[in-house]
Amino acid sequence: MRLKLALPLQKAWISSLICLGLAASPLSVSAQQTTSSGTSATQPAKPKKTNTTKKKQQPSKTAKTATPTQAPDKKAAPAGAPQGNRAVTPKNGKATTGAKAVVPVANHGKSAAVTGAGVAAAGGLRSNVVFVQDLNSKAVLYSRNDQVVRPIASITKLMTAVIIVDAKLPMDEVIQVTQADVDVVKHSRSRLAVGAKHTRGDMMHLALMSSENRAAHALGRTYPGGMTAFVNAMNAKARELGMVQSTFVEPTGLSSANVSTPRDLVKLLQASASRPAIRFYTTDHQHEVRSAGHPTLFRNTNMLVSNPSWDIKVSKTGFINEAGQCLVMVARINNRDTAIVLLNAEGKGTRIGDAVKIKQMIQSRQMAAAPTELASLN
Repeated sequence: MRLKLALPLQKAWISSLICLGLAASPLSVSAQQTTSSGTSATQPAKPKKTNTTKKKQQPSKTAKTATPTQAPDKKAAPAGAPQGNRAVTPKNGKATTGAKAVVPVANHGKSAAVTGAGVAAAGGLRSNVVFVQDLNSKAVLYSRNDQVVRPIASITKLMTAVIIVDAKLPMDEVIQVTQADVDVVKHSRSRLAVGAKHTRGDMMHLALMSSENRAAHALGRTYPGGMTAFVNAMNAKARELGMVQSTFVEPTGLSSANVSTPRDLVKLLQASASRPAIRFYTTDHQHEVRSAGHPTLFRNTNMLVSNPSWDIKVSKTGFINEAGQCLVMVARINNRDTAIVLLNAEGKGTRIGDAVKIKQMIQSRQMAAAPTELASLN
């Protein structure tokens, strides 16, 4: 009897255990899911970990950009500041514009003489080489880089004209433009066609007034003895005029081997001004020539010659890459002949603008010879 009662109790006890086990298993699965989800929330998968890292780095970049100590390194240069190799950084570390980045006149040497307010005004001259001289007193009014020997481009044509005039060659003799006169150095354009025929006078007129390279070359080619004799005559004349730092290799100025200094060019200007034909041709406003019955009008390359406020005795412009924009002239300012030499300007407008500023400074007495220099001339 005892054994029979125990078996049902045992079965009931086992059944209870099984029920308890089945009831507990969902709770265990639920707990495991809760634990798993909690773990994934605090420890994301590897792709999400990468995103979290990137998000953490972004605030650090923002903070780095906003750091005051780094702001000067990223500050943009002022508008108009020189760029590239032309940029000049003064000792104070501030960027300076091209027109203002000029050493004070006192630092240009003893020949630089600008008084009072003229110092600030002269700072506006933008040509790399500037030389201004009163031809009556020989006093230097302003100079910058006046000792530099450099290419002079078509300023060369003044010497070409001096040789032609001094040779007393017939100016009405007809010269023909040939293939030999075509520019094979710089490949510059010309309005004189190969085969065109013009008088020597017209050729010199166009070479000086309009800087026609084929005309200048034809003048040298047709010189007695040919081009070699002509170049020898150019260098001999340079020595005669005291242009000891000048060298010429051809009559057009297309070669960068034609070199001189501002002081030598003043001597060439004076020699040119003493020859009436050169004075007339360099300052004529325009000239028309006919070739094969067709008229061609040429104009002066210096716009100032047609300005009634200027009294220009001699003028010549020039340009090749090595020389920059150039302008030399003798002008009557304040009833005195003044030589102006501007070399290696950055644009046609720059050389003209500098000439206008120089005239204004002389007229307003801002540019005048230093007393010590005048005394040394007496």
